[in-house]
Amino acid sequence: MSTGKWRIVIGEGSCGIASGAKKTETALRALLNEAGEKDAKAAKAAKAVKLEIAGCVGNCYLEPIVDVYRDGALMARYVHATEDKAAAIFEGVLDSAPAAQNDSGSAQNDDLISDEDAEVLSRQQRIVLRNAGVINPEKIGEYIEVGGYEALRKALTEQTPEQVIDEIKASGLRGRGGAGFPTWFKWDAARKAKGKKKYMVCNADEGDPGAFMDRSVLEGDPHTVLEGMAIGGYAIGADEGVIYVRAEYPLAIKRLTLAIEQAEKCGYLGDKIFNTGFSFHIRIKAGAGAFVCGEETALIASLEGERGMPRLKPPFPAQKGYWQLPTNINNVETFANVSFIIANGGSAFAAYGTEKSPGTKVFALAGKIRKGGLVEVPMGLPLSEIIFGIGGGIKNGKAFKAVQMGGPSGGCIPAALADTPVDYENITKTGAIVGSGGMIVMDEDTCMVDMARYFLDFTRKESCGKCNYCRIGTKRMLEILERITQGEGKDGDIELLEELAGKVKDGSMCGLGQTAPNPVLTTIRYFRNEYEDHIYKKRCTAHYCKALITFTITDACIGCTKCARNCPTGAIEGGVKKQHCIDQAKCIKCGRCEEVCGFRAVLRDEA
Repeated sequence: MSTGKWRIVIGEGSCGIASGAKKTETALRALLNEAGEKDAKAAKAAKAVKLEIAGCVGNCYLEPIVDVYRDGALMARYVHATEDKAAAIFEGVLDSAPAAQNDSGSAQNDDLISDEDAEVLSRQQRIVLRNAGVINPEKIGEYIEVGGYEALRKALTEQTPEQVIDEIKASGLRGRGGAGFPTWFKWDAARKAKGKKKYMVCNADEGDPGAFMDRSVLEGDPHTVLEGMAIGGYAIGADEGVIYVRAEYPLAIKRLTLAIEQAEKCGYLGDKIFNTGFSFHIRIKAGAGAFVCGEETALIASLEGERGMPRLKPPFPAQKGYWQLPTNINNVETFANVSFIIANGGSAFAAYGTEKSPGTKVFALAGKIRKGGLVEVPMGLPLSEIIFGIGGGIKNGKAFKAVQMGGPSGGCIPAALADTPVDYENITKTGAIVGSGGMIVMDEDTCMVDMARYFLDFTRKESCGKCNYCRIGTKRMLEILERITQGEGKDGDIELLEELAGKVKDGSMCGLGQTAPNPVLTTIRYFRNEYEDHIYKKRCTAHYCKALITFTITDACIGCTKCARNCPTGAIEGGVKKQHCIDQAKCIKCGRCEEVCGFRAVLRDEA
C-alpha cells in the first residue's frame, strides 16, 4: 500500500456498505474533486490525498468506519462516519490536522473510536484477519506490499510438497469449517491418492444463521485464500482449484473474481508459477445457498451439477471426490491460515492456542451482545473473555443467559459454563461444537425452548431429505416443540424429544442430520426447567412465547389513551382519564401497549 502522505480508507465490507459507507465514499470523492478545482494551494493539498476502500476491520457495530493514515501511520479512526460527517473528516485532512487523538491517546470527540472500542481490536491476535480493514481487497499491489504471495514463492522454490505438508502438520492447524479435522492429514491423504488429476476445493458455502466469518475474509482479503489454495494445490499435486461460494455473497464473488484475474495477470496463478513446473488455475462456482452443501460430499455433488445430497463414506473425497478424482476440501478460514504458516513456520502458528487446538480462531459475535462483529483470538480463551472482555457484554444491561455455538449443528452453552475454554475438546464436552465460528449470544429474555424450535426449524427446512430419520425425525421433533411453545405441551414430550433426537443422530448419514438435534438436547440438558414450565405450568419463563403470556392494565393507568391509540387491533378500551382494559379476544400479544406506556401500567404476565 502507499505510504505517501494522506490516505483516507473507507471500510466497505457488506456491513459497512449496509450502514452507508458507499454514500460516505461518494461524498468524500466529491469533496476531493471540488478541492482539486479550487485555488492552487487546495489543489496541491488534494493531490496529496488518496481515497481508498478496505474490507471490514471487525467492529461491525461501529460502521461506517473511516481511517485516516499519514505516511502509513494510522492517525484517526472515525466511527459511524455517515455522509454528513464527510466534510469534517476531509477538511481535517486538508488542514493536515485530522481530529485524531490527544497526547494521552484518548479520542477528542465522539466521532472517533473510543478507548474501550479500540480495545476490541487490541485484545485480539489476528492471523486470518491480519489484512482485514487495512488493505484494499481490489488491488493486488497492496496485498503484495504486505508480503502477499511470498509464502507461495517459498513453497514452490524452497520446499517439496512433503515439506509443505510437514509444516502444516507442525502447525497443528485443524479444519476451521466445523469438524476440526487435522489439515495435514487430509492433504497427505490426497497427495498419496492415485490419480493423474486432483482438485483443491474451497468450501465458502457459509450457511449458519449469524455466521459471517468467511464472507468477511473473502470481501476483505481474497488473495490470502487464493494463496493458501495454491500452496495446498502444490502440496497435494492438484493443478485446479474451485471455490464453492454461496450466491448470496455477491460482493465476495465480485472481489474473488477480480482477485483471480489480477493473480493470473501477475503470474501468481496460471501456468508455471514462479518459473517452476507447477501450474494452478482457480475458478468460482456460485452455490444456491443450500445449507447441506456445507457437507463436503453434498458440495461435490452440487459441483458436478447434481442435487446437493451427501454420499456414503468411504470412499472419502481424498480418494474419490470431484468427478471421482482425488479431491481435498477445506473452508475459507483454513486456507487463510496457510500462507502465514508457510511464511513463518508451523511453530509460529502453534505458539498460539492450546496443545490440542493450536492457533487462532475467528468468531462472529451476534445476538444480544453490545459489540457485535468479528473477533480473532487464540484457541483456549474462556468464553467469558470473548463475550464480556472483547464483546462488551450484554445489551441494555440484561443478564447473560447462554450462547449458541456451532450454529444449527451446535448447541447452547449456559452462563454457568461461561469460563469454558474455547477449544475443540472443551466445547464438545458441553454438548456444543466450535463449528465454523458463529456465536449467538442470548440474554434473560430469550426463551430456550423457542430457540431450540428456531434452529430445528432451520435444519428441517435445509434437510436434503435423503435419510428418513433426518427428513421425518426433524419434522416430528419440530412439531413437538411447536406444540410446547403454543401452550399445548403434554407429559412425556421431553422424553419423546430425547428419544427422537437419539434416533436422528444415529440414523442420519451426514453431519446435518447427525448434529441437528444438538440445540434441542443441550437446551433440555441445561434448561429443562423451562421445558417443564411450558408443559406443566403453561408459562414461558422468559415471557416470550405469545400463547403463554397475557397483557393486563393495572390501576396505575391514568387514562392517557396512548396504549389504545397504538394498539393495532383495537383491543384496548377506556375513556380519557379512566383506567383502560384489554379485550383478550382481540389481543394479538404484540406488546405494543407495554412499549408505549410511560406509567408502567401494562403488566406482562403468564397465562
